[in-house]
Amino acid sequence: MSMHAERNALGQMVGPALPSWTPARRPHRGVLEGVRVRLEPLERTRHAAQLYDAFREDERGAMWTYLPVGPFSTLADCEAWIVQVADGADPQFLAIIERATGRALGVAAYLAIEPAHGSIEVGHIAFSPRLSRTAMATEAMVLMMARAFASGFRRYEWKCNALNEPSIRAALRLGFTPEGIFRQHRIVKGRSRDTAWFAVCDGEWPALQRAFQTWLAPGNFDADGKQIARLSELVRAALASAR
Repeated sequence: MSMHAERNALGQMVGPALPSWTPARRPHRGVLEGVRVRLEPLERTRHAAQLYDAFREDERGAMWTYLPVGPFSTLADCEAWIVQVADGADPQFLAIIERATGRALGVAAYLAIEPAHGSIEVGHIAFSPRLSRTAMATEAMVLMMARAFASGFRRYEWKCNALNEPSIRAALRLGFTPEGIFRQHRIVKGRSRDTAWFAVCDGEWPALQRAFQTWLAPGNFDADGKQIARLSELVRAALASAR
């Protein structure tokens, strides 16, 4: 039972009223500027060759195991996929650009976009080896989360294969709360997929945003680029203060 549940005139438990609620705005398709990365709408001519080169650094193709596409055998295959998804309204794909080099190193997308209910998901996350598990990757995810909440969404979702342990760890590290497993939810690449659901709600966002700002600050990294304060600890404290 929700801690915010109320009783109606019939004595039944109902969710809290939202008298001032207005639908969220669809996320703006413009550029997201960070310190380490820039996110921009995915385009074949601008990003395909760079992404194909970055993805090929994963020689075993492990980054594609839990994704519905990939690995791409040729540049043409990568280009064809980008042409297929680049102009879609849902999913809405963004290329993740390393600011230091100007090269695209990965993609992510908004999807399941429901402005009327204030719900949106981040997914289709494909990080090349040079992007995966870096401060750049974290900043990219924070920038997307910030845009979603600034657009009026009240729920930000993360869903992944329930066997995808790296994705589950990433969700928890970013402050997403586990909400359960949907059994036999999808068929992906000919295999049954149970889906793990996670979400951040708008009431948690201000504290999480402060935690992300603290972690991403240049002073939180030593001369070798290693974190001083751990993001998981900052996030844990932020969620405790928000609940």
